[in-house]
Amino acid sequence: MAAVNGTQTDYWNFLFIELADPRTNDWFLIKSPLPLLTILGLYLYFVLSWGPRFMRDRKPFKLERTLLVYNFFQVALSVWMVYEGVIIWQYYSWRCQPVDWSRTPKAYREARVVYVYYLAKITELLDTIFFVLRKNDRQVTFLHVYHHTVMPMISWGTSKYYPGGHGTFIGWINSFVHIIMYSYYFLSAFGPQMQKYLWWKKYITNLQMIQFCCAFIHQTQLLYTDCGYPRWSVCFTLPNAVFFYFLFNDFYQKSYKKKQAAAKAKAEAEEITNSSNNNNDNNNESCAKNLNAAIATSAAQQKKVL
Repeated sequence: MAAVNGTQTDYWNFLFIELADPRTNDWFLIKSPLPLLTILGLYLYFVLSWGPRFMRDRKPFKLERTLLVYNFFQVALSVWMVYEGVIIWQYYSWRCQPVDWSRTPKAYREARVVYVYYLAKITELLDTIFFVLRKNDRQVTFLHVYHHTVMPMISWGTSKYYPGGHGTFIGWINSFVHIIMYSYYFLSAFGPQMQKYLWWKKYITNLQMIQFCCAFIHQTQLLYTDCGYPRWSVCFTLPNAVFFYFLFNDFYQKSYKKKQAAAKAKAEAEEITNSSNNNNDNNNESCAKNLNAAIATSAAQQKKVL
């Protein structure tokens, strides 16, 4: 038994200490995967089970001020990460970039941005919690829950083992998309009076799909370029990029294309109805004119007879 326990400890130390980046391994929520898995487990239990049952017989929470503060925070955080990414990528190769394992200020700056991105993914779990509390159940889709569950796990692995290098491009472009997305959420939190200014909502999904295409193309360079960044990482990034693309495309088709088709069909039906009504009116007018003409002709003939 002692030997088994010793072997398990050796595996644990090898996976979560020896392979980890010593610069980031002692940072909050990094050293062990258990805290993050606990957070994600509680998140899934709340949004899929306890939360909907708790809200079943209750009125939805409005949360206007909470949403304004939360979305503004997410926009500001995303702007900061994009800015940091621009500064860092000035010195990077867009083709293939290894991780800077040194303890220089520049290397630590990069590792810090990767770590903050990971923490941001945890805070974004509140998106779904707010949906449940506001009883916006139609927004708690498989795509939404899967995306919010997987991203913290990927970000944790990046922060722990490879905090920098080629993989940071995904976080950088994702933060840019989130500036647009959370700006929309921030503005929509002001109420219905803002809806007429938010006509660009559907383009956010288009931007997200473009994001996955860019990430896919950027990551494929690791297949034929060796710079020291682990090639095996494409086993996670490429399938996820493809999977996310098709999930978002399916969401776009259901949310916008079908609505557009339904609206077009409704407009065509109304046009046909109006055209039919106009034709009926024209026919009625024509019949009335013919009837009047017939009456006038008959009266004239009667006068001649008399």
